[in-house]
Amino acid sequence: MSSIKISKKILKTVGKFNATHKLIGEGDKVLVGLSGGKDSIALVHILKHIKQHAPFDFEFEACTVNYGMPFESYANLEAHCATHGIKQTTVHTNIFEVSQDSIRENSSFCSYFSRMRRGALYNFASENGFNKVALGHHADDAIESFFMNMFYNGAMRSLAPIYKTARGFHLIRPLIEIRERQLRSFAKENEIETIGDEACPAMMKDVKMPFARAKTKEWLENMEQERENLFKMIQASFKHIHDDTFLDPSRWDRDDIIS
Repeated sequence: MSSIKISKKILKTVGKFNATHKLIGEGDKVLVGLSGGKDSIALVHILKHIKQHAPFDFEFEACTVNYGMPFESYANLEAHCATHGIKQTTVHTNIFEVSQDSIRENSSFCSYFSRMRRGALYNFASENGFNKVALGHHADDAIESFFMNMFYNGAMRSLAPIYKTARGFHLIRPLIEIRERQLRSFAKENEIETIGDEACPAMMKDVKMPFARAKTKEWLENMEQERENLFKMIQASFKHIHDDTFLDPSRWDRDDIIS
């Protein structure tokens, strides 16, 4: 079995973030949503490393949702997990079949399938006693979501590192301070075969591409070319929020208001 190399910078960042936000601790049973993309594959290997070296004990395993598409196969992903001692289950669904009547042509890219996949993942977690579900969202996802919500929804909102779902378990995002390019380098360095957007059922239908996210990503990339530490500053701003400078009186400290 070839060893997987994870950069010390990634491990240090994830370890510190976990300690700060108490994402995973003693006795937790964590289910990782494993799509086969670079982000979720990196996440399972990082959690395996943490489990081997952390001063607390927890369980984790991976779950891959099969949409029920023609010729859909996760054999390589299943073999990868088996080779590296990662417990993984592929859940077979009829999401693609149901979508034929449930999703309109030319609808938004992948949003329907994303919701359905999340639902299947949650069902597996509930049925098998997991108290936490981990997703592979990274820093670029969080920052893009922040600006998409601002520009397209008129709201200041990003991706929470941890929150309690209506199902009773917590959803966690251990990679939220890791850059996408770091995860891309991880997959490349370890020569890991990854699954991309081609596995999304929406690619087989007449759908709109994710215009808002693509434009936001492009805008941020252009900005970063002009200012190298752009993402570092945005990440810092997520930790330094001055509520009283915005237009929501419910968030002001009344004691500081001069009448």
